[in-house]
Amino acid sequence: MTDASDISPNLSLPFYQTKQNEFEIQHNEALLMLDALAMLSVIDRDLTAPPDSPAQGDRYLVKATGTGGFAGQDNKVAQYDIGGWNFYAPKIGWTCYVQDERALVAWDGTAWVAALDVLAGGSLSELQNMTLLGVGTEADATNPLSAKLNNVLWAAKTDAEGGDGTLRYKLSKESEAKTLSLLFQDNFSGRAEIGLTGDDDFHFKVSSDGTTWIEALRIDRATGKITFPGSGGPRETLTANRTYYVRTDGSNSNDGLANTSGGAFLTIQKAIDTVAALDIGVFNVTIRVADGTYTGSAIASGPWLGSGTVTVVGNTTTPANVIISTTSADCFKVQNGGSLTVSGMELRTTTSGFCLWAIGAGSQINMGSALRFGACANYHIRTDANGYIRASGSNYSIVGGAQCHVVVINGGLIELSGLTVTLSGTPAFSSTFSLAQATGLISMFSVTWSGSATGARYSISGNGVVNTFGQATTYLPGNSAGTTATGGQYL
Repeated sequence: MTDASDISPNLSLPFYQTKQNEFEIQHNEALLMLDALAMLSVIDRDLTAPPDSPAQGDRYLVKATGTGGFAGQDNKVAQYDIGGWNFYAPKIGWTCYVQDERALVAWDGTAWVAALDVLAGGSLSELQNMTLLGVGTEADATNPLSAKLNNVLWAAKTDAEGGDGTLRYKLSKESEAKTLSLLFQDNFSGRAEIGLTGDDDFHFKVSSDGTTWIEALRIDRATGKITFPGSGGPRETLTANRTYYVRTDGSNSNDGLANTSGGAFLTIQKAIDTVAALDIGVFNVTIRVADGTYTGSAIASGPWLGSGTVTVVGNTTTPANVIISTTSADCFKVQNGGSLTVSGMELRTTTSGFCLWAIGAGSQINMGSALRFGACANYHIRTDANGYIRASGSNYSIVGGAQCHVVVINGGLIELSGLTVTLSGTPAFSSTFSLAQATGLISMFSVTWSGSATGARYSISGNGVVNTFGQATTYLPGNSAGTTATGGQYL
């Protein structure tokens, strides 16, 4: 039996002995052991018996339970030499590369296990500055961290473990213009994406083919406002009164919420369309129109969602500073049960069009303060099909002529009460000042007409009614008598 002092402490390499003959035997034995154990790499670790035709230098890890030439050599390193097999018992911490598995294993004192399992008491404490990591698959330059798994668990470190019991994922991009998102794929083709895609708003997108994308939802980073670019989505519900602004230097790509060129809308129609997309509930909306000339028509089609009111107001101190001047279009039209209040502006049309027109049951225009009616191609004020226009206590002015000033047809109603109407410059009405047909009603109670006009005072037919509450037939502005026919009544 070899004395412990005659061999090296780790690999058990034999030492030369004093005055030893044939010292080359120990030397060669030591070299053979180094050749077997240094930079240890074996062909296989699944053989319990020697292979049929080993080559000199072939190495194996003997799998338990060894048989034949491997009997009694479980877990040892087996090296084939000219004289047969040499066996070396491993020591704790030895590592070995298994060629057929492309695996690095280590001896833990009991078994050959994955090499990383014996580090740091059975756990890996640090891996720094790795360039590729693949879990269940291979990573590459495009996806330097790749995993192919069926389940992933992330759990918060508890208070008892030295943590705080919370878990927060932190993702950061370089700048606003970059993208930070989660991309959901079907067979590696994108179908949904959420995140900061191209800016710092929070986006939700979907795709049917991975190429064409629809933005379904966006949350504004500054206001928290939710919009639905793809479908319009659910309505925003107001929790307070709201004001939108319209300016001649505004833009319809703005949100309309600030009285600046970068915040206001360009057209009144854009403001009305924006309000139509809201649930205004019990709150009121004001559309403030800055001084200037606006050439676009404004149409409110259908009732607002909610019981609040919507008012379009210009300059109630100097209404001539806000001019609505349309060509072949109406200044304001309300239909399909819509409602609108208009104040503080001058209304004009050329070629064709009405200044105010309410058509259809439930459709209503309220004439607010400081309205001016300028030159109009057709009628200043018209209702039909049970539409309704009213002015109560709100004085207004007529500064330009038209075919008619007030017209009601097919059950329409115009109601003027408790106000003064001032006519400037003797405007001309080529058809008549007041026209009522087909059961239409014009009601004028306690109205004072200041100034004069040219044209017939009224034309009433088809059971239409102009009710002045007992005023003389010369009460209405004009320079020629009015007419009634086919059941028409002047009261």
